[in-house]
Amino acid sequence: MDFNQTLLLVKPDAVGKHHIGEILGRLETAGFAVTGLVMRRLSREEAEEFYAIHRGKEFFAGLVEFMTSGPLVAVRLDGPDVCRRVRAFVGLTDPSKAAPGTIRADFGTSVRTNAVHASNPDEDVRREVAFFFP
Repeated sequence: MDFNQTLLLVKPDAVGKHHIGEILGRLETAGFAVTGLVMRRLSREEAEEFYAIHRGKEFFAGLVEFMTSGPLVAVRLDGPDVCRRVRAFVGLTDPSKAAPGTIRADFGTSVRTNAVHASNPDEDVRREVAFFFP
């Protein structure tokens, strides 16, 4: 993929624990270029649309409920191979298995409440970026 943008969401758990600044600071210190930033609270319909790829999976309803439980921060990041680099930087989805020093290892508490969403390069990154930054 030659698309040099990606989306990172600071999830409601990390927003509620006041970790926005530290997460953004880590991204910038690591050299990621923040080119878009917005805070908002998703409606149920928006969360269902954003996570439509997971519709029908057993965790879908809980994911939608969690992602609508409070505000989130959407961050657009630009740069070469940024999607894969950000995914490595934030760590594995399960914080207990994420490498020490990654965002999810430091701020996540479970697979769902893992502080951030990072677009998957094997899925529709352009759609995810456009969802928050049309």
